[in-house]
Amino acid sequence: MPNKRILITGAAGFLGSHLSDRFINEGYDVVGMDNLITGDMKNIEHLMKLKEFEFYNHDVSKYVHVSGHIDYILHFASPASPIDYLKIPIQTLKVGSLGTHNLLGFAMEKKARILVASTSEVYGDPAIHPQNEDYWGNVNPVGPRGVYDEAKRFQEAITMAYHTYHGLETRIVRIFNTYGPRMRLNDGRVLPAFIGQALRGEDLTIFGDGSQTRSFCFQSDLIEGIYRLLMSDYPYPVNIGNPSEITINQFAEEIIKLTGTSQKLIHKPLPQDDPKQRKPDITRAKEILGWEPKVDRAEGLKITYDYFKGLSPEELNKTAHRFD
Repeated sequence: MPNKRILITGAAGFLGSHLSDRFINEGYDVVGMDNLITGDMKNIEHLMKLKEFEFYNHDVSKYVHVSGHIDYILHFASPASPIDYLKIPIQTLKVGSLGTHNLLGFAMEKKARILVASTSEVYGDPAIHPQNEDYWGNVNPVGPRGVYDEAKRFQEAITMAYHTYHGLETRIVRIFNTYGPRMRLNDGRVLPAFIGQALRGEDLTIFGDGSQTRSFCFQSDLIEGIYRLLMSDYPYPVNIGNPSEITINQFAEEIIKLTGTSQKLIHKPLPQDDPKQRKPDITRAKEILGWEPKVDRAEGLKITYDYFKGLSPEELNKTAHRFD
């Protein structure tokens, strides 16, 4: 019997590369696909020599074809940080719409189960707290974040349509803030931005008064939740994230303590449509998947900080505008 075979799009990205590791460790053959618009080959260079891994440099917004059997598909091909989707808004919309459509059709062709990566951003700037999967969201479709938020909302809608109309086996994960090694230091998100500023001796930039909240989930916990959801029989959206909520001000202080630096906190105006609160209700994940996060923030931050400390001076000095 041949190994089970899985296609992972966005395989050279932060989460895609960790998913590739996980499924190879589970005994799968992994087909990685990425157009490298935000992904980085260094994230998967350790896999390139393995017979269980093959890589396609391809944009899933165009026709997708892979020879041979495919048992599962993980669709993680999308810019995921504000700095990226503000810079490449059309590509972001296309990968969420055309890319998802292509992969759903490919899943039909291969009779494969497909899991699509959605996001807590489908909730927008939420009017309920914490956010559960039955909440429909508060999203500005024409605001700067709309290109990402609405791409993901469409992605969920077309995925459910393929499930209900065609009977395709589909899964939808709504990912909340996640972090860990292989994040890009210059992707504009709050955690790598803070650590990068601390390592460079710069003051930490906070947008707004810093009272807005986030909930950070370490990558290994997230990968476990995704794995369990793919193997489950549940076709509807499931929140995967860590409900340990913290204000941005408190988070900045944690980073200063972790790095042993003495930077000041600098406040700048809050960007348009920046969510004031972000905390997952993970009741559904607990009940259906038996999943909850295990890695506390102090442990995860230490691992992530050690990873960033090991970067070259050139990588460390790459900066990005923040837009959280």
